[in-house]
Amino acid sequence: MRIEDSGLVMPLRPDVTTVGRGRGVDIRLDDPSVSRLHAEIVRRGPYVYVVDMGLSRNGTRVNGRPIARRVLEDGDVVSFGTARCRLGGIPREEVDPDVELRRAVAPELTRREVDVLTSLCRPALSDEAFVAPATARDIAGELVVTEAAVKQHLLRLYQKFRIPEGANRRTRLANEVIAMGLVRPLPPVHVPQQGRPPMDGRVPGVRGTTETRRPGTTGHTHAPGRPAHSTAAGRRAS
Repeated sequence: MRIEDSGLVMPLRPDVTTVGRGRGVDIRLDDPSVSRLHAEIVRRGPYVYVVDMGLSRNGTRVNGRPIARRVLEDGDVVSFGTARCRLGGIPREEVDPDVELRRAVAPELTRREVDVLTSLCRPALSDEAFVAPATARDIAGELVVTEAAVKQHLLRLYQKFRIPEGANRRTRLANEVIAMGLVRPLPPVHVPQQGRPPMDGRVPGVRGTTETRRPGTTGHTHAPGRPAHSTAAGRRAS
């Protein structure tokens, strides 16, 4: 593994290579965006994959994509926080580079739990740099539910995915969900601007007419240039 900032090349261990900022790791990256134990690089026969430990707000990316666990190919660029490293010397195998290692069986989820997980993982699946999963308040705002209800859903999801108590629990849940392929990148949520009138002055839902309402009138619309007749007598006179 070649550290791009320094050019230093570090060999991988035969089984598991730990990466982080702490003193006890195999490959130490002196970068404040890297956690003390950030990730592991695992070798299994000819295959090499990286595992994010879920302990950093800045996450791990492979070729720019946030991951939890992913099979690596020769030449892949792995970013631990903002520290970039390039992998070399990996035997070429018939492995789909988009395949991530997943657990065989995912827990059964309700429709609302899927909505909560999708909202939770949205920041990690965006094109922007991964910072942290959505908070309970963010999820509540997107799903239009109470924050207390979201926290109850998260507690059940921690149990279903066997996420132990501790720091960065939401991050570990998001990493596990992404690794299992249960959520996919979605288009960003566009919130319509409130109180902004139509650009052409048309009344919503009325074709070919414009707003002519004045104080004290009934609020009816009519085509421009044509008089409005409010009585039957007026219609007969015309």
